[in-house]
Amino acid sequence: MAKIKKSIKKQFYEIEAPLTAAKIALYAGSQEELEGKTIKLDLTKNLKGKNLELKLRIIKEGEKLSCKAEKIELINSYLKKAIRNGADYAEDSFVADCRDSKARIKPLLVTRKRVSRNTLKILRETARKNLEAYVKTRNVEEIFTEIISNKLQKQLA
Repeated sequence: MAKIKKSIKKQFYEIEAPLTAAKIALYAGSQEELEGKTIKLDLTKNLKGKNLELKLRIIKEGEKLSCKAEKIELINSYLKKAIRNGADYAEDSFVADCRDSKARIKPLLVTRKRVSRNTLKILRETARKNLEAYVKTRNVEEIFTEIISNKLQKQLA
């Protein structure tokens, strides 16, 4: 006797993303099926070529589905283009305490011309001090919105 597989009727579910104005609709059998899944949004067109990628996790709040931002990063192809010949760069990676959690921050500083190692070291250290002080007074959502709106980058520049 052959088993008959019962098919579940799938439909589109609207998901609210508070950080972006993007409308997200995912195709699934139920809301519970979508809960805990991740979405990657390419924000390049929305942010006029800033080449950011936003990773969101779906959370069920009552009857609605919404997203919580998990990660924001520069796209790799943009990084390779930004670090070109005739320029130096300083990278760093550290964990900083936010108001509501800990965040891994990886700043990338690109100079216009070649500079000495000592100058790169000083740039890296001052960027770390500024970012740690900046992040202490804000929660993760505020930090992501300020990165998207370019406030944090202007302060570092």
